[in-house]
Amino acid sequence: MFGVGMPELLVILVVALIIFGPKKLPELARSLGKGFAEFKKASHEFKNAMDMESEKNEKGEAAGKSAAIPKETAALASPPLQTETPSGVEQKAAGPEQEPAKTGPEPKA
Repeated sequence: MFGVGMPELLVILVVALIIFGPKKLPELARSLGKGFAEFKKASHEFKNAMDMESEKNEKGEAAGKSAAIPKETAALASPPLQTETPSGVEQKAAGPEQEPAKTGPEPKA
């Protein structure tokens, strides 16, 4: 804990006993313990809030990405939609109909 060994802790307790006296020391220790407990509780709540927020963001991003993927793949996989067009427009786009080339008179059988 904080890199404080047993000898250092003993020195700190003796100094605290000399400074605050035997009557105030239990009260001081009690309030110090409550302060540490409150700090630990607050840090735990903060950590939980941050974890919940990050999970919420990850789920939102994952849902957004998964929703975007099918739209993109559907657009790539499906052929373009063809609508009905007037017959004259189709013929103009395809060009004039061509007749087979004539090679000469047809043979008689």
